[in-house]
Amino acid sequence: MLAAAARIARGVDVPVTVDAEAGYRMEPAELVAALRDAGAAGCNLEDTDHSDESLRDPDRHAEWLGAVRRAASDDGYPLVINARIDVFLGPFLAGAGAGTQEELVPEALRRANAYLEAGVDCVYPITLWEADALRHFTSEVGAPVNVVRLPQAPSLDELAELGVARVSWGHLLYRGAMARFADELASLQS
Repeated sequence: MLAAAARIARGVDVPVTVDAEAGYRMEPAELVAALRDAGAAGCNLEDTDHSDESLRDPDRHAEWLGAVRRAASDDGYPLVINARIDVFLGPFLAGAGAGTQEELVPEALRRANAYLEAGVDCVYPITLWEADALRHFTSEVGAPVNVVRLPQAPSLDELAELGVARVSWGHLLYRGAMARFADELASLQS
């Protein structure tokens, strides 16, 4: 993944943010060196523990994020760290209905504030899309908020009004392009 990110960073004239997932089990200094070598301007770092698909302890994860920040700072590397908060992801993937996200906001805020105190630049409560829950979250976080552009999410203008500073499409652009491609191929068989 880091080699692919390096090829992209070398091939474009804009800053590249790398989805570094949960850090690939690298120590903070090793991860920072790899991101710098790849030419990354920033990274997303999530709080899912992929060994058992659970959420990491927020205090320990904040310590780890703080170590990533210190490693970048000690190296004079102005790495933008976007801390992904995954409390909404599991219920979203499990098909939780609308109106359920508000009850998860306090835990998301606890994590966001711990990660910001550790030195991250912005927070990314992935799959938070319900307007009221999003408004609650953005109103209590004193830093830029990133969301993923889900089809059911408010419009881009509404997201901006709710306090969202950055919108990611992630794999959704690829999935949309592939769906359209499949439709086009199917139309050739007619």
